[in-house]
Amino acid sequence: MPDPPPPVQRALERIAGLATDAGEQVRSLSHWLHPPAWQRLSLEDAVQQLWENSGIPHTFEASLRIEPLPREPEQEVKVLVYRAVQEALTNLVRHSKATRVDLTLTARGDRVVLMIKDNGVGFDTARLLNAPANVSQGIGLRSIREQARSLTGSLEITSGQGGTALELSVPFISPHS
Repeated sequence: MPDPPPPVQRALERIAGLATDAGEQVRSLSHWLHPPAWQRLSLEDAVQQLWENSGIPHTFEASLRIEPLPREPEQEVKVLVYRAVQEALTNLVRHSKATRVDLTLTARGDRVVLMIKDNGVGFDTARLLNAPANVSQGIGLRSIREQARSLTGSLEITSGQGGTALELSVPFISPHS
């Protein structure tokens, strides 16, 4: 069967992206109504547990540094940071070919800052973050970047042959509160 014309392909990709976003919103609402067990933990403990359960410390040369946070972030912020760790570690395992991983969770003033660095092959960040939504290329990092912006935060990703560095910075308190 021949590929559909480009306008139809773009429309299908947009529909797929919207369907994925809708699915994420349903999951988010479901988790809000019935939060997963990790949401009952502090952010520090939740990140520690995710790190250990990911297998990263057993598969890579790895370092985890979690500094005590001065307070627990609001739930919306906590979920975003957790999802960012989850997405970054998943992508790292699947695609990076890294041997070294460093994760740091700290506070900078009124912000929670997550930094994840690896020494993998890197990827084209502009293509991933600026291309039209396409399920086959994933939308996780794009979704996290947009949610960070909605919270007056930022997601910065630099990547190349020396590896990838991700930095998420969001306020402890959501502007939606």
